[in-house]
Amino acid sequence: MIIPNPIKPGDTIGIVCPAGFMPAEKARRCIQTLKKWGYHVLEGKTLGGSSKNYFSGTDEERLQDLQLMLDNPDVKAIICGRGGYGTTRILDQINWNAFEKNPKWIVGFSDLTILHGFMHEQLQIASIHGPMAGAFNQDEGINRYTLSLKHVLEGSLTCYTSAPHIFDTPGIANAQLIGGNLCLMAHALGSNAAYQTAGKILFLEDVGEQLYNIDRMMLQLKRAGVFNNLKGLIIGGFTDNRDTDRPFGKNAYEIIGEHVNEYNYPKCFGFPVSHEKENLALAIGAIYKLKIDKLGTELSN
Repeated sequence: MIIPNPIKPGDTIGIVCPAGFMPAEKARRCIQTLKKWGYHVLEGKTLGGSSKNYFSGTDEERLQDLQLMLDNPDVKAIICGRGGYGTTRILDQINWNAFEKNPKWIVGFSDLTILHGFMHEQLQIASIHGPMAGAFNQDEGINRYTLSLKHVLEGSLTCYTSAPHIFDTPGIANAQLIGGNLCLMAHALGSNAAYQTAGKILFLEDVGEQLYNIDRMMLQLKRAGVFNNLKGLIIGGFTDNRDTDRPFGKNAYEIIGEHVNEYNYPKCFGFPVSHEKENLALAIGAIYKLKIDKLGTELSN
């Protein structure tokens, strides 16, 4: 696995929107913070793009904007403005030739899970599941979670902790970390962006899903063998869940716990990776140590 070089003050960070539309003003706090950290910022045309529909531009415009950032040797890292939906529509048209010769960090989560999976499996280049531009609007971009992105981008070692949970399974694992959004993980199955999970530590999170659909997606991953030979499992935030008029009968963690209870590797629930403020930056493809005991969870590299 190729780990992109750390960035340093004076380097340029690009901001693009390969998926849903994001008003340019919602990225202002991010841009200001990155500049305070000592970086130059290059704004892509899709940030505040002129599209009148859901996306931040046409497929061609979003592809071209991301391609320019990938190919530009002066851009040392790329942060996506937001997720939503749309990255899959352009994924297979991206030309990775220049990027493979000069890898750089790409940051995002949610819809960007499909990009992370492709990069991990097809390019063997690490990427960052972490706060995007909108996250900097909370606490002026100086909270634990946005600062975690700075640390990973700059190559600092990280050590994250979370409280114990009743569904935790104690144990220790050392392995590559992979994962992302549950919906996108299910969407990727059978494609060139599906993670090969054996021997890895897997993390999952999601937002706004019907409870029965969480059950369905967990079953799909389970039937595909995704959970069979993991070294460890991290369950992050499952927030803003919806229920049917006739209740499903279990909450998100109860649903997930039921499906993974049979596996004996270390498992933790409630880890701070999510669609909310609590979203620590994780280097996908890097080696992490996962330690779970009665005091809680520690994830470090």
